[in-house]
Amino acid sequence: MENFVVSARKYRPQEFDTVVGQAHITDTLEHAIQENQLAQALLFCGPRGVGKTTCARILARKINERDGSTSEDGFSYNIFELDAASNNGVDEIRELTDQVRFAPQVGKYKIYIIDEVHMLSSAAFNAFLKTLEEPPAHAIFILATTEKHKIIPTILSRCQIYDFKRITIEDIQLQLKKIAEKEGIAYEDDALYMVAQKADGAMRDALSIFDRLSTFTQKNITLAKAAEVLNILDYDQYLNIVDLAHENRISEIVSAFNEIVKKGFDSHIFIAGLGNHFRDLMMAQNTNTLNLIEVGETTKTKYAAQSKKWSAQLLIDAIEICNHADINYKNSKNPRLTVEIALMQLASLTANGSADKKKSI
Repeated sequence: MENFVVSARKYRPQEFDTVVGQAHITDTLEHAIQENQLAQALLFCGPRGVGKTTCARILARKINERDGSTSEDGFSYNIFELDAASNNGVDEIRELTDQVRFAPQVGKYKIYIIDEVHMLSSAAFNAFLKTLEEPPAHAIFILATTEKHKIIPTILSRCQIYDFKRITIEDIQLQLKKIAEKEGIAYEDDALYMVAQKADGAMRDALSIFDRLSTFTQKNITLAKAAEVLNILDYDQYLNIVDLAHENRISEIVSAFNEIVKKGFDSHIFIAGLGNHFRDLMMAQNTNTLNLIEVGETTKTKYAAQSKKWSAQLLIDAIEICNHADINYKNSKNPRLTVEIALMQLASLTANGSADKKKSI
């Protein structure tokens, strides 16, 4: 049986043009190599899983390839990696700085990649500072960190800083689609959108979730299964709750909420999510704001259809009811009742002024 290779490793970019969502970084680095204007100390900073270490490795390899210090099988002789999370002492840095003094036997540059550089101790930073102030002509340092604010200013001032951004939901979704098609995995667009949303801008996290879903669903990733695995309330749950509210069906809306609680969902997250759903319905009423809704295209169509049943003022009232319950939730001695009262109020909104529509519990 072949060993399973996780998608984050299998589809790790090998060229700058395959790095997702960081064109402002990769284009600059490409030009710097072509124009021979590469700084000797670079700092890659940004959230986890957005491509910092990947870009560092690609850059290091390209420098080696340009200078002929790469073997026929693609091995780069002059690339050295140090994980500062586990090698953060002054002794490890002194060993590195001693090594830096010696010129490479093959090629022109030695490239040192130091990951999680913010984890270095104060003594290690001080030991590294002198080398960074006056680096040998053959040395290039690529530092990577998720916490730039923890790096001392004297180090920052000597680095060319590259700020990586969170990858957009759309870019992550597009990459997941490409991988799914290569792997022969069936999927629903909205399911991959939910995965991308859950990843919070990190491609690595998205690929990890994608692998889990692929295994769980036997290569048929649906929105319902994605919601189940990720323990997220399906969009259809909120659509149903809002329809019940619009039809003044108080007993049924409370029962539906009870079923949601029985499945283990947090009541506070539920009411906050319901408020966000009403906000999305408000956005769906105008084509200019439709794109502000962070859901897949199929679900967006459902939102647009549901929004037509509500007036703008009723949606504002609904948002206020949910927001009020959200604010009062933690201070309530009976938080579940707080949510249930909010649901009853929502189910009474369209009944106001229409006695014939009112229904008793």
